[in-house]
Amino acid sequence: MRLILLGFVAGCWTLQRQGAVPTAGMLAMAALLLTALIALAVARLAHRPASWLARGAAVLLGLAVGFCWSAWRAQLRMDDWLATRHEARDIEVTGVVSGLPAELAPGARFAFTVEAAPRGERVPDRIVLNWREAPAALRPGQRYAFTVRLRRPRGLANPYGFDYAYWLLEQGYGATGYVRSVRNGPLEAAGERLAWRIEAQRASLRDRIRAVLPPGARFGPVLVALVVGDQRGIDSEDWLLFNRTGTGHLISISGLHITMIAGLAAALMRWAWRHSFGLGRRLRRPLPLRCPARQAGLVAAVLAGLGYGLIAGLQIPALRTVAMLSIAALAAWGARTPPASMVLAWAAFVALLLDPWAVLLPGFWLSFGAVGVIFLAAARAETPARGFWPRVRAALAAAARTQWAVTLGLVPLTLLLFRQFSVISPLANAIAIPVVSMLVTPLALLGAVMPSILAGPLLAIAHQALAWLAVLLRWLASPEWAVWETAQSGALETALALLGTLVLLAPPAFGLRTRLHGLLLILPMVLARGDEVASGEFRAVMLDVGQGTAVLVQTRTHALLYDAGPAYASGGSAGAQVVMPYLRAAGVRKLDHLMVSHEDIDHAGGARHVMEAVTVDARSTAAPAGHELLGKTEWRACGAGQHWEWDGVQFTVLHPAAEQSRDAAVASNARSCVLRVDNGRRSLLLTGDIGREEERELAGRLPAALARADVLVVPHHGSGTSSSPEWLAAVSPDAAVFQLGYLNRYKHPRAEVWERYGNAGIQRYRTDETGAVTMDTHGEGYSLEAFRQVERRYWRDAPEAPR
Repeated sequence: MRLILLGFVAGCWTLQRQGAVPTAGMLAMAALLLTALIALAVARLAHRPASWLARGAAVLLGLAVGFCWSAWRAQLRMDDWLATRHEARDIEVTGVVSGLPAELAPGARFAFTVEAAPRGERVPDRIVLNWREAPAALRPGQRYAFTVRLRRPRGLANPYGFDYAYWLLEQGYGATGYVRSVRNGPLEAAGERLAWRIEAQRASLRDRIRAVLPPGARFGPVLVALVVGDQRGIDSEDWLLFNRTGTGHLISISGLHITMIAGLAAALMRWAWRHSFGLGRRLRRPLPLRCPARQAGLVAAVLAGLGYGLIAGLQIPALRTVAMLSIAALAAWGARTPPASMVLAWAAFVALLLDPWAVLLPGFWLSFGAVGVIFLAAARAETPARGFWPRVRAALAAAARTQWAVTLGLVPLTLLLFRQFSVISPLANAIAIPVVSMLVTPLALLGAVMPSILAGPLLAIAHQALAWLAVLLRWLASPEWAVWETAQSGALETALALLGTLVLLAPPAFGLRTRLHGLLLILPMVLARGDEVASGEFRAVMLDVGQGTAVLVQTRTHALLYDAGPAYASGGSAGAQVVMPYLRAAGVRKLDHLMVSHEDIDHAGGARHVMEAVTVDARSTAAPAGHELLGKTEWRACGAGQHWEWDGVQFTVLHPAAEQSRDAAVASNARSCVLRVDNGRRSLLLTGDIGREEERELAGRLPAALARADVLVVPHHGSGTSSSPEWLAAVSPDAAVFQLGYLNRYKHPRAEVWERYGNAGIQRYRTDETGAVTMDTHGEGYSLEAFRQVERRYWRDAPEAPR
């Protein structure tokens, strides 16, 4: 049975790697399913159920079922997506706020269930809306009539980056958009659906915690996350601290917390059931004679776990724990003791049956991986200790071994998913787990439901405990070596690391020397450096940051970042959410040069987050001194004539003139730093937001060889004030990359500009259609690779490129 269940997981994973929801693939999998069934029947008739034929057929059976199930679910979700013809149009909808609103500056973002739309306008059932004028009293369950503008689920598309479109697909949203106006509302409370009532309860608990805590309580959002699973209010600095110490898993409603609540509920129920809730003398037949107290406790455990999981939003760790609790309870009810691996396999099956998209989420693999390692570590038989203190010492030693096993066992998965792991995680978790799980979480839960007179002290103690814990974690995280970072590893390195982990965690009978050989198998992944650039060549990645610019240029031993993308209303930025994940995956631990062309927020908005996360040797900009987006660090003025060479690659600043750079009297776009990168054979031109006047000046001043470029990052995202015919004639590029946002409000690129490049025979790439575009030079030639077109997935649009 385990093979069938594992095959189901593999089938779900296989479907999520497809470039389209496969109709032909469905037929092939149906044929595979039939073949597997026949093979299983033959094996059974031959009385050889344990044969390789039977095992292989079991895996194929599970794989085919998982693939077909995921494909069917994917097609249903995709059919509910907003039609392209309805994008960027005013649509009148009536519906219900159905999710916990996230506070923005200004406004709010929330899930909205559509109940009615104009005839002929097919609007998805569930959408995500931004509302700049959202009232403070916005709550789940309220009914509104809005005029909205929507677009299909879409996200940025970059190597190693967060896929927002996939997240929307997994969550069941068919469109995103914003509120243009309110026609009516809030109307009468809409409590018809259980899901809305649960969300309303989550909102009430969140508001209660906020009301009880003093204004500005630093770790109030952490307490909210522990009670209702809403992590969106946690400060980015706190997240950085939790990630550096490997304690981020505790700042959620994890399996440990649900198990604790379920165990407490079971114990209370068993005690009450044994005493018939104090009604034994009034009952003809006491409750234990009707049903054993043990079984009543099992029911209470499952219900408590499910209830807590629902309040948490039933994310992957909670879903996995509830599934495992239910399976273990069913087995215990029937007086059976299934192997731990069987329970884990069934839990994975149930989780993917409900949510087949979870198979690509980091939480799925980390959650099941951690439990698997715990089961593996707990399988070591030891002689029970006698006496109180020996038992305490034995329990502490077992806890330390388990924490060490989990930390070591998750290294390959953590490096694969995040390209870093916390070296200090075992020590940090040894301190944080008891504090958060045994003290903070129970106090936060009690404070959320107790009367205010009791809730205040309880939450104050929980908050203070978190504050003291944070001080200790900051001290532990202060050394640079606290976090080990690696580049993205390949399949071979990952497989070797997983094998090495199993060897390291093998039972003591295998011997210490044998188990230590596992370290050698893990080393290739730990020391991964990424794809190197040959001497005399360069790689340039024009990242998809939406409406903005960010270009990473790498030579053999150096790296330059030109602009850092925009800042977002949520408080994040492309620097943190796009640039940094790519830098880690590419093995870039230091930027030799950060050049911010000018101070506009779509170019400089992510600079501070980049500087906070990675060492930067040199900084240059044309922005005025002391600009808020660039922080308080020292910046050099970029000016025409500046030149340097790295590994046989030339870098030349062409604009602005030295006397104009950083002069606030000159328009910001006109001051944009223009940088030329070339290796003597191929070249790239980065232009910021220069306009026609600056283009004409450059075209008239520069020698033809210096103006010419093979690839041009289009000035000002293709606006109507740039890309003049004289400029295109001077640069004469083979290809042009338009870095811009999908359906951006500036209507970039302008139609006449787009046509001008096409009429000149220039290959056109636009990052809203291609995702990140990577230029690699090799000898006399070069290549351009569009991410969406190379890494096709069924939920990502990938129109033909270049055009």
